[in-house]
Amino acid sequence: MNPHIVRLFTHPDFAWTEIRSEEEQHPRHYLAHLLLLALLPTLCLFIGTTWVGWSLAEDETVRLSFNSALQLCLLMYGAMVLGTALMGGFIRWMSRAFEARPNLNQCIGFAAYVATPFFLSGISALYPNRWLAISALMLAGAYTSYLLFIGLPKFMRLNQDRGLLYAAAVWGIGLLVVVTIMVNMILFWLNVLSPEYIRPDLVPG
Repeated sequence: MNPHIVRLFTHPDFAWTEIRSEEEQHPRHYLAHLLLLALLPTLCLFIGTTWVGWSLAEDETVRLSFNSALQLCLLMYGAMVLGTALMGGFIRWMSRAFEARPNLNQCIGFAAYVATPFFLSGISALYPNRWLAISALMLAGAYTSYLLFIGLPKFMRLNQDRGLLYAAAVWGIGLLVVVTIMVNMILFWLNVLSPEYIRPDLVPG
């Protein structure tokens, strides 16, 4: 496991200093972190929707066909990677207003590490359940916000007041990006790809 992931949850203050230092020495080191960690929720979702399934009513289990689940997971993977890259671009664009001078690689890397709690929360997709998913996403959102607000000033080497204002702007843009990408992804999957559902417990009369 990437040591930065552990430190983000145990010593986030030190983790951001190390991540910035490593990015300066090895540009694009975050790519492996982003591309590999984004696979975790994708694989868990595939397993959960094809093997476990979910219940819409008592004694009824619904699953996705192999092809539909694969389409959903590929869309989700692409959306996570694209969303992270877009957030990096927005962070870079907004940096000028706060007298920070990061390059695009550093901004995408920062976005990738901030999103780590969301990637890890994807483990909950192994057991598709509405309340479990909501709980996992709320916890991930709370810790992601925490990482953003304590990490941006350190990563961008700004004073606390300017860094917090920068983080608040990033938080607002991030929420808009996530909602827009995910809603469009789901609508495309539902309306264009037409998912196929399997109800193994449904017995013909």
